[in-house]
Amino acid sequence: MARLRDKYNNELKAAVQKELGMANVMAVPRIEKIVINMGLGEATQNNKILDPLVSDLAAVTGQKPVMTKAKKSIAQFKVREGQSIGAMVTLRGESMFEFLDRLISVALPRVRDFKGVSSKSFDGRGNYTLGLRDQLIFPEIDYSKVEKLKGMNVTIVTTAKDDNSARVLLKHFGMPFRA
Repeated sequence: MARLRDKYNNELKAAVQKELGMANVMAVPRIEKIVINMGLGEATQNNKILDPLVSDLAAVTGQKPVMTKAKKSIAQFKVREGQSIGAMVTLRGESMFEFLDRLISVALPRVRDFKGVSSKSFDGRGNYTLGLRDQLIFPEIDYSKVEKLKGMNVTIVTTAKDDNSARVLLKHFGMPFRA
């Protein structure tokens, strides 16, 4: 079922432990969750524009998205507090490994002129955020039904204490980092 989870438990955990020089196998970093976020600024004028966004995100992740609301009112952007401005999904367990597998092996190679993902997108605490320009790189989305290209942020949250440990973990998972 989850090919990547089995590979992590059987092969990658030992390889990461050896590369990082850890004595205890329980200290080896692992992926905790993946958060996919799609924000849409035009939702301030037209609330109906969020419906295709939610359906695209549900098709990609296999889970119903949660609507994100504005925390503050900002007059210049015509945003009111509590107004829906995006959607997000948090994946854990089986569905997390399934999504990561599809992201690395199917979606990222479909990006035009793909040379790898940046290795500088770590936050200092071992979490990695990847920005995707359009949702059409996922084969689940029907090209004919897309009215507007929408980007998304994919945040991979790990238990690593620092960026180097997280980089080693994601490299073993097959994340195509730029040289």
